[in-house]
Amino acid sequence: MPLTGVPRRRPLVRLAGAAALLVAAAACSSPDGEGGQGVSVPRTPTGTARFGTSAPQSPGSSRPSSSTATGTTEAKPSAVPLDKPAFTVLGGLDIPWSIAMLPDGSALVSERNTGDIHWVPAPGGSGKSRVVGHLDIHRVPGEGGLLGLAVPQDFGTDPVFFAYYTSDNDNRIAAVPWRGGSIGTPTVVFTGIPRGTFHNGGRIAFGPDGYLYVGTGESGDKPLSQNLGSLGGKILRITRDGKPAPGNPFGGSPVWSYGHRNVQGLAWDGQKRMWASELGQDTWDELNRIEPGRNYGWPEVEGSAGNPDYVDPVAQWRPADMSPSGITIGPDGAVYICALRGQSVWRVPIDAHGTAGTPTRHLEGTYGRIRDIHFVQGRAWILTSNGGNDRIVSLPPSDVGVRG
Repeated sequence: MPLTGVPRRRPLVRLAGAAALLVAAAACSSPDGEGGQGVSVPRTPTGTARFGTSAPQSPGSSRPSSSTATGTTEAKPSAVPLDKPAFTVLGGLDIPWSIAMLPDGSALVSERNTGDIHWVPAPGGSGKSRVVGHLDIHRVPGEGGLLGLAVPQDFGTDPVFFAYYTSDNDNRIAAVPWRGGSIGTPTVVFTGIPRGTFHNGGRIAFGPDGYLYVGTGESGDKPLSQNLGSLGGKILRITRDGKPAPGNPFGGSPVWSYGHRNVQGLAWDGQKRMWASELGQDTWDELNRIEPGRNYGWPEVEGSAGNPDYVDPVAQWRPADMSPSGITIGPDGAVYICALRGQSVWRVPIDAHGTAGTPTRHLEGTYGRIRDIHFVQGRAWILTSNGGNDRIVSLPPSDVGVRG
């Protein structure tokens, strides 16, 4: 479909008073626990698309980086002792959604409801956290707004990051220049991702191959997940200027995998295997190992089905225990998954063959709903999502189950 170009500037929607309460209530009433007991035994994983065309961008912007992204963040010596008790890095946030690390160890944080982007200094660094800009989002009750942020591996030489957000008629991705400690004018590079009250997806991340991966939801329209002509219910793989990446499994389509309900987390391990968290409906939430061109079953199946037509999750949980969001790979090689309704961080060990071990639960109920997680100079940063006065908390790695 044709690109609309640079998005029409809209007044930023800011929520206050009764409107904010309405949005918080809507989020908590989501069928995904956006707003059961028991964990299953982990299992071993066994057309033409419609897409947004690119807007003008700097020459060479579609080239992949040779750097490797694994879902971990900083390997520098920690400026904060690893065993220092938990403390708040930044508070007073309005439903923050994504943490994206910059090469200097500082971070960008998105706020879903306001469209604001915060800058947070590196641990032990100078400066104070501040709002560095905002995107003009279309905010209505539900799960849309400013969602994922992603920083490419060559940011140091080409300082542009990427943001996934809701417009007045779709979800889209913009390239956002970073200029002297604030953001420049965004350029829309990808459009046409279905939007809805629920299931907007929103997680984006650069893979080890330097291309941008995009987790989408089916916006409540279940058949879209199995429709290769739709961007809904998919993981997409695109270049920096919004074109289907070379080597995608369906020719000129941006689709990388399909049959997803609402992808919320993306990460790669040390062997460059891709992992994704996915919100189920009433029965099972999932951790999936993602392979190109594969069908992950929704809405035909939810959780493990043993059907060779679909890929079973490597681990699954009852929604009351999980309702997953962001994921990362820890310094010990395990997958760490944030739980919204489950109000926890789950650690899932992964062996050399990509098989999941027994998940363990950490921080249950301590900080409420947890939206995102990163390891920053060896410590765990978590992002809460409780509908008001949310925060980034820095934790000793042992608090989330990291093993030496």
